[in-house]
Amino acid sequence: MTQYLKTSKSLSERQQASKEISITVENILADIEQRGDQAVRELSFKFDHYDRKDYRLSQNEINACLKQLTRQNIKDIEFAQQQVFNFATQQRACLLDLEVETRPGVILGHKNIPINAVGCYVPGGKYPLLASAHMSIITANVAGCSRIISCAPPFNGQPAPAIVAAQAMAGATEIYALGGIQAIGAMALGTQTLQPVDMLVGPGNAFVAEAKRQLFGRVGIDLFAGPTETLVIADETVDAEMCATDLLGQAEHGVTTPAILLTNSLKLARETLREVERLLTQLPTADIARQSWRDYGEVIVCDSYEEMLQEADRIASEHVQVMTDRDDWFLANMTNYGALFLGPRTNVAYGDKVIGTNHTLPTQKAARYTGGLWVGKFMKTCTWQKVVSDEASTEIGSYCSRLCQLEGFSGHAEQANIRVRRYGNQEVPYAGSVPAQDLGKAS
Repeated sequence: MTQYLKTSKSLSERQQASKEISITVENILADIEQRGDQAVRELSFKFDHYDRKDYRLSQNEINACLKQLTRQNIKDIEFAQQQVFNFATQQRACLLDLEVETRPGVILGHKNIPINAVGCYVPGGKYPLLASAHMSIITANVAGCSRIISCAPPFNGQPAPAIVAAQAMAGATEIYALGGIQAIGAMALGTQTLQPVDMLVGPGNAFVAEAKRQLFGRVGIDLFAGPTETLVIADETVDAEMCATDLLGQAEHGVTTPAILLTNSLKLARETLREVERLLTQLPTADIARQSWRDYGEVIVCDSYEEMLQEADRIASEHVQVMTDRDDWFLANMTNYGALFLGPRTNVAYGDKVIGTNHTLPTQKAARYTGGLWVGKFMKTCTWQKVVSDEASTEIGSYCSRLCQLEGFSGHAEQANIRVRRYGNQEVPYAGSVPAQDLGKAS
């Protein structure tokens, strides 16, 4: 039987906070749509204490940011970006155009077409998360997007040097020192100085996520995202220090970050609870991690591996760290997760920063129906069709005519009829249907 040694805040408490955020975002987006650049400028000054007439960085400003980084900084960014590029390139190779003759004279196909203009948001705030630049901009470049703009908030009153460097090195065509709702709104709605994009991607805080949600439909988005989540699935093949480290390593993201231990060992569960408290006395980011663990941390003990699997699929976490004696069994059988990290030699931080898979992943149980950001998200798979013979047009047209009349669409039927007349030399009354051999009524 499942035991909950530690539980998180109630759903009602979370929903109340969400409602307040929704109202705030709705009002700000309406202001940006109405007043454009002026609203963006006021919001940037209000939230980031940053004011300038044009938030797009010049090449000189980009170069100045690059010069602030050491040679090792640049090499490290290059290494991470190369890993993302390598994996994205292999993913792109999986996306093949299609052309097939399904019946004599009937050719169907699809093309994978890159989205023209995408906006990539790179979070800043307490931490300059330059890794998000790799994940979105490089992946969009591999997909073939022609216009890739990137926004990131200023850091300590100036463009964040490491983020700007990562944006430029990843190949962004326009870089803006702009954050929060104002960045999302400007990219999606457009202003007097910023042409709108077709799609928004990238993680962010609750306000950024809500802005993307409200703008979905006017633009595409990668996915609906909430606070970072992590789930550690462990048995006694690993120790409490490893489990506690992986939980707190993600809890430092923010004070609303869910971090869950799922185990079949009551001993490991209790030891991990103690180890978390010990590490919180040493961790430099303990102020955030402690609050996150207090309000959103959970420890769940199951009786069996099968029960752990069932519980993991129910949770549908963004990140799932698996450290058991059967990691590949979880890989083969789990169905709901954003990304899996298998075995004690890997961890979520590798995926977040450098290993090459994308770190923009589904949260809040969205893993039940979608995966994370990848090359395919930046592409549209669009179908096409061509009929190349009189016989094929007549055959398809005859079926189409009768099916349209079955639905009561006379105009649709006539689109078929005119071709049956011209290419099949058959007499068909206007807005009628092509006659067929009577096969009798269905029983």
